Amino acid sequence: MQILTTLEQLKVVKILLKYGSVFVKGLGGTLWMSAVTVFFGTILGILIALMRMGKLKPLRTVANVYVEIIRGIPALMQLYFFWLLFPKLVPFEVSDTFSIVVAFIVNASAYISEIIRAGIQAVDKGQWEAARSLGMSEVNMFRRIIFPQAIKNILPALCNEFISTIKGTSLASVFFINELTTGYKTVASATFLALESLCISGIIYLILNVALSKLVAVIERRLKQSDR
Repeated sequence: MQILTTLEQLKVVKILLKYGSVFVKGLGGTLWMSAVTVFFGTILGILIALMRMGKLKPLRTVANVYVEIIRGIPALMQLYFFWLLFPKLVPFEVSDTFSIVVAFIVNASAYISEIIRAGIQAVDKGQWEAARSLGMSEVNMFRRIIFPQAIKNILPALCNEFISTIKGTSLASVFFINELTTGYKTVASATFLALESLCISGIIYLILNVALSKLVAVIERRLKQSDR
């Protein structure tokens, strides 16, 4: 059974010819939000992971509570929280887009911290002992020995997190932030062709995520080959 009839397919072509730029801008918004989220979410996630693995109990407690709260509250509710409260907490004016991106970063950092913590703990204990036997400081040990190996372990998982983030940014459409799902809503409201516009956005998401999934598979194969 065909999803779209011939008439509907013609409507899709007309939408692309007239509103293609809207979808392109939406795709750009989705990609930059995802990239910023993963980049800064990784930095924050490293800090959270180190706090959870540290020897200071107060820091471990704060990090554990942080992760449990972020993972226990729905992502959309977190977006609403930052959209409503974050502008009131900072001493400068922030846009809706900035508030939503910060919310995405905070949300991603909790999950990325778990990925990083698992990657660090997966490093053979002999590497830790060898580094300590050489008299290396904790900072140098992490920077030169542990982190390079941990990154190799977690890179595929981080790439998968990037794919998940791309799909998750669709929640920003609730706040009419420029991204792909918002582009769909804009075109649908202008043309009254909701199904056709939705199919275009869905196909773009599918192509993008399949391409990234293939890239992750290539990275994983190369990492396995380098281990031999």
